Amino acid sequence: QVQLVESGGGLVQPGGSLRLSCAASGLIFSIYAMGWYRQAPGKQRELVASISSGSTTNYTDSVKGRFTISRVNAKNTVYLQMNSLKPEDTAVYYCNADGSDYGDYNYWGQGTQVTVSS
Repeated sequence: QVQLVESGGGLVQPGGSLRLSCAASGLIFSIYAMGWYRQAPGKQRELVASISSGSTTNYTDSVKGRFTISRVNAKNTVYLQMNSLKPEDTAVYYCNADGSDYGDYNYWGQGTQVTVSS
């Protein structure tokens, strides 16, 4: 079955950096668009960044210039490099695999907590 396993979350001070990883298995990773979403307490889940199968990237405005999404198809892994972190970046971050171009294929990881606090 399909599994998405996130790692790399934790507690970091404002201005610090973290790199999230999402390792995928059970799917043809290279054809999926991959995304990172986040959900803060009391708020809706929002798309943070996405990367297409062709490596076109997209970012929500609040993270442009600070976050970078990338993928390594040979490792079935997508990354989110987060720099200059702010307290408002605190949330649970989820990895998503979107294969909707090919059918009803959409998968989520279990999430990893990112806390930005001094």
